[in-house]
Amino acid sequence: MSMRFKSLPVLAALATIVSCSETGTQKNKESKPDILARNIDSTMDPSEDFFQFASGKWIKNNAIPDDETSWGIANMVDAELYERKLVINKEAVAAKSKNRTQQQLSDFWTTAMDTVKLEQEGIRPLAAVLAKIDAAQNPADVMNAAAYLHTIGVNVFFSEGVGQDEKNSEVMSYQLYQGGLGLPNRDYYFNTDKRTTAIRNAYPAYIRSIFRLKGDDSATAATKAAGIVTLETAMAQSSRTIEALRDPYANYNKMDMAKLKVTAPAIDWASVFSGIGLPKIDTVIVGQPEFYKQLNTLVTKTPLNILKDYMSFHLISDYANYLDSRFVAARFDFYGKTIRGAKQMRPRWKRVLDAEEQAIGEVLGQLFVKEYFNDKAKKRYEDMTEAVREAYRLRIEKLDWMSDSTKKKALVKLAAISKKVGYPDKWKDFSSLDIDKSSFASNMMKANTWWNNYSIKKLGKPVDRSEWDMTPQTYNAYYNPSNNEIVLPAGIFTVPGYRDEELDDALVYGYAAASTIGHEITHGFDDQGRQFDEKGNLQNWWSKEDEQQFNRRAEVLAKQFSAMVVIDTMRINGRATLGENLADLGGILIGLDAFKASRAYKENKTISGYTPLQRYFLGYALGWLYQTRNEELASRLLTDVHSPAKYRVNGPFPNVPDFYTAFKISAGSKMYLPDSARVVLW
Repeated sequence: MSMRFKSLPVLAALATIVSCSETGTQKNKESKPDILARNIDSTMDPSEDFFQFASGKWIKNNAIPDDETSWGIANMVDAELYERKLVINKEAVAAKSKNRTQQQLSDFWTTAMDTVKLEQEGIRPLAAVLAKIDAAQNPADVMNAAAYLHTIGVNVFFSEGVGQDEKNSEVMSYQLYQGGLGLPNRDYYFNTDKRTTAIRNAYPAYIRSIFRLKGDDSATAATKAAGIVTLETAMAQSSRTIEALRDPYANYNKMDMAKLKVTAPAIDWASVFSGIGLPKIDTVIVGQPEFYKQLNTLVTKTPLNILKDYMSFHLISDYANYLDSRFVAARFDFYGKTIRGAKQMRPRWKRVLDAEEQAIGEVLGQLFVKEYFNDKAKKRYEDMTEAVREAYRLRIEKLDWMSDSTKKKALVKLAAISKKVGYPDKWKDFSSLDIDKSSFASNMMKANTWWNNYSIKKLGKPVDRSEWDMTPQTYNAYYNPSNNEIVLPAGIFTVPGYRDEELDDALVYGYAAASTIGHEITHGFDDQGRQFDEKGNLQNWWSKEDEQQFNRRAEVLAKQFSAMVVIDTMRINGRATLGENLADLGGILIGLDAFKASRAYKENKTISGYTPLQRYFLGYALGWLYQTRNEELASRLLTDVHSPAKYRVNGPFPNVPDFYTAFKISAGSKMYLPDSARVVLW
């Protein structure tokens, strides 16, 4: 699944923003300042650094709060969302006669906010699971204990789950993937740059701190940490890089149980799968077979005590945020401060809302949309999606490098893309989830178990193409190649502090039609998405010549981004980020085509001294109004398939001809690319 993040997962409030009314725009000028003009740094030439020009004034006046690793538009809207979710929880707690939804929210909230009880409990909520790990007597017992940990959301040794078969999208399949690392990905175990080396060197100290809090003495904790790091480093050696994971064919290896047994003969897979809760299965899809060959060796040759220590550490670390303040602080010190650069934790009530979102987000979402989103707004976004789809259709038809036969198939796929806007038509049923007041950790275990069972029950059943993988109150969106669908939660369209009638069309087309709707549609035709057909199957529908043309043109963009130095000597990984960069560029182009068909563009009225065309590009830049700590930037360059915010503006714009017209970009400026160096794809 290819997801489009405006930032790392952050949420936003829901508000309607689309307006076709010039009257509404005039009211905006009278009542509120123009958000685009207000953010502009007039001392910066847009032809030198457009990101700084569009957002520089805001960046200068808004420091990153100590409890954040980045700060931007999503965070500003996020503040509104947190307050709204807080009200919903408080109303649930105050309700005298609670329905099932209110009871779940009330018990989850009050238990997680009861810090007195949390401090008294310490690590006791995990005692039974730790005992299960400690009881393992041999490698088979270890893998059975690992299977149980998977049911409560602790993915030790490997990753797994149920999803659509990429080569047969009508079938739900069971899939095995590399995983089980405590550092963000394999590169953290081997890269030699100063920042990554410092994080790797700090990791053993974090592991020691977890075991010291558990009750071990310093020497024992140090021995356990050394064993765990050695084990994980060996696992990382057989893990694929972030760019290698983007090849859908290379990461699709269907095996029957006999072949899986040959790949990892020492592991009793039938027993492991049974422990996870799976029915008897005949085949699995293995993403990275070499990882499982290495896992087989490690499980058989690693001392039993190290395997058990590894599982105990990951259990405690993964549940640290649901225990007493000592464990919360230890986890934050490493993952929050050391890796991401945060200076202090978010307030507890916000962290509890984040956990609630993870556990029962749709329960909250059902109450949320009743208050903050309506059918009229949903209809507006659906109409805008169709306008962008039509613009893409016309653009594909005019391509001079694609053959007619491939064009026909591309247009079939484009027409078949389904859209989900705002919120689900059918909600998940959480009535069987037994949230109570036992403990914060216990409620998270129950929620993780519910999600595990929910996923497993999909095996053998028809694919539910109506399902959402995000809650409506999410500031995010995604394209799912297996469903050939774009999913646009209501939150992604929000501009903080403004109602729909207060925003002009040019801003909206840049902010929503380009950076969200057009972006997600383009994912269906990026370097990964283009490999799936209109039904969501991994199947090559391109002629050889057209495929070569696509790859050659896309490679130009990959090289452009690979040349961008972000921090120290660290560059963007142009191939790992290629899908997102292609989607950004495609979204800008087709969003602009859709905007050019609108009345606002044709009337060409200026607002705050800027033409509609200029405001379109400024509106797009508004979606990337962020500043980020260096530690967080360094982490994202190694782990994120999205380029940093600044480069999602300055990167694609020089490839857009209308950008040169809008801001009079001329040869010799930093935002200029000669015609021969520009990407000409869509």
